[in-house]
Amino acid sequence: MSANAYVLLNIEPVRTQEVIKRLLAIKGALVREVIGPYDVILELEGGTVEDITSVVRQKIRTIAGITGTVTCMWVTEQAGHTAGG
Repeated sequence: MSANAYVLLNIEPVRTQEVIKRLLAIKGALVREVIGPYDVILELEGGTVEDITSVVRQKIRTIAGITGTVTCMWVTEQAGHTAGG
């Protein structure tokens, strides 16, 4: 089983590039700077839900300049499963 999550981040405007640089160093992370109610959407992939939770708590929320996070997690249980089918 693998675990995946989107982490929606609010960041202090003057620290956005600094935070993005730190996020890019996280293994298994895909970082997207966006425009809207969030500043960055981070996609994480890990072996377990606990792996994802650990990354969010210890590597993301501890970064100076991040003012808020929302984590949307999903778990894939079936290999080859596709949406709508």
